[in-house]
Amino acid sequence: MALDSYVTLGRSGLRVSPYCLGAMNFGDGEGFSADVEESDRILRAYLDRGGNFVDTANFYTNGRSEHILGDFFAAEPGRRDRVVLATKFYTNLHLGDPNGGGAGRKAIVSQLEASLRRLRTDYVDLYWLHNHDRTTPLEETLRTLDDLVTAGKIRYVGFSNTPAWYTAQAHTTALLRGWTPVTALQVEYSLLARTVEGELVPLALDTGMAVLPWSPLRSGFLSGKYTRAGTGADVRRAEVLGAPTDAEYDVIEAVARVADEVGSTPAAVALAWLLGRPSVTSVLIGPRRFDHLEGNLAGLGITLTDAQRARLDEVSAPTLNYPAPLNDQVGAMLMYGGATVDGRESPVYPPLLAGVQH
Repeated sequence: MALDSYVTLGRSGLRVSPYCLGAMNFGDGEGFSADVEESDRILRAYLDRGGNFVDTANFYTNGRSEHILGDFFAAEPGRRDRVVLATKFYTNLHLGDPNGGGAGRKAIVSQLEASLRRLRTDYVDLYWLHNHDRTTPLEETLRTLDDLVTAGKIRYVGFSNTPAWYTAQAHTTALLRGWTPVTALQVEYSLLARTVEGELVPLALDTGMAVLPWSPLRSGFLSGKYTRAGTGADVRRAEVLGAPTDAEYDVIEAVARVADEVGSTPAAVALAWLLGRPSVTSVLIGPRRFDHLEGNLAGLGITLTDAQRARLDEVSAPTLNYPAPLNDQVGAMLMYGGATVDGRESPVYPPLLAGVQH
């Protein structure tokens, strides 16, 4: 697989690369961000290798991320229209302004206009709601986004970090009203963060939404730098994030063993595992340095065996909220009466063995 092995973004006509380049770390070179020169180098290498999907947000590095992308594409005539460019709205960048953020009509329109100025373009291909706005009526948000699609300022709508019930309600409402539906979900998802498999992933599978995992290496925990003997990671980052738990180290070590087997890095293995998960369309990578990009791209060349996947699945199995455990424990037993369905044998409900009184 390569960056130009394009895939369809959910139930849409949009084709994107299997890795989406996240520009969250594009900034001024201070803290954890890349400077302009390094950001341009990463972006150019990604595009030159066939990548076509770039993601940012209005508040990343206080707007610098969007500025860097806008300046790059302005200096490369014709390249902008060949790229699927995504950004996000929700975060308020105006101190003291209660309408500067969120998902109300005034906030959405003003945030988009500001992003378009920074990106130096007249449209974005995918516009994400970055978080759940509990106070704005759902219909107001959806109608505003549909109006922006009609106006040609955005092409597709995505949700990020929103509850499953809200996302399902939004998607169903949009379909019933003839408005632009939710095409994709951007969620935290990795071998160390799998609780999305309880509600959001099944929702995506049922509706045809694409899933784009963010933080696929769990902020570097799956990069190969962390060991029980001591982290080899950036000290400042470790101070902010803390150290992995014992259970997380079990996963980290399992990933390292598989990496040895396939002759690659733990980061590449973690990305390859994620790209093979049901509903995952494109994995969001966020390199801060050029060598990070090179290491991430190695994941496209890895094919994990069924046995390797099973080991990683088992060691990283998530604890899901009710009712998922109950459904898994007794669902098939109560429903199928011991019959084999879809190739899987079901346990027998004990009273059936004694004979149920009709």
